[in-house]
Amino acid sequence: MSRIVPVPSPPQSVAAIFQEIEKAFGMVPNLFKTYAHHPPLLQANWNKVKAVMMEGSLSRKVKETIAVLVSRDNSCTYCIAAHTAALRSIGVTDDEISAIEEDLEKAVFTAKEKALIRFARKANREPLKIPDVEFGALRGTGATDAEIVEALGVMELFTAFNKFLDSLQVALDF
Repeated sequence: MSRIVPVPSPPQSVAAIFQEIEKAFGMVPNLFKTYAHHPPLLQANWNKVKAVMMEGSLSRKVKETIAVLVSRDNSCTYCIAAHTAALRSIGVTDDEISAIEEDLEKAVFTAKEKALIRFARKANREPLKIPDVEFGALRGTGATDAEIVEALGVMELFTAFNKFLDSLQVALDF
């Protein structure tokens, strides 16, 4: 049970944001309904979702994979469910989702994409234990500085969402 009840219908101050979210996802997830208690935070986080998840050069599959794996590392049931569903919605099969979760090497990604995904996970789990040599190896796969920052942006977004959702025990709604 959620510790804070999500805003059931949008107050005028957030109605336009809710409309954008619903257009993007077909619904307004409880995550955003809970952020609606503080409209500036809702706006900031929605803008960040658009910038991180809907823009940039990394594929949606790579970003959703980072979201799922970082959320698994952080034990966030809400985000694991949401972004596993997002992977399915873009055509990723259950077999490939299993490969992503169990052994990334068996999943269908380029070497660069796998390296970026592994790097984002390590940055989530052990950010102070990333040696310079790992940056060289990542760049050796062809990853650009912009792609590294983009992958870390996804990790950062979901680390924050994971903590917010788990602290408030926001209920799954999909």
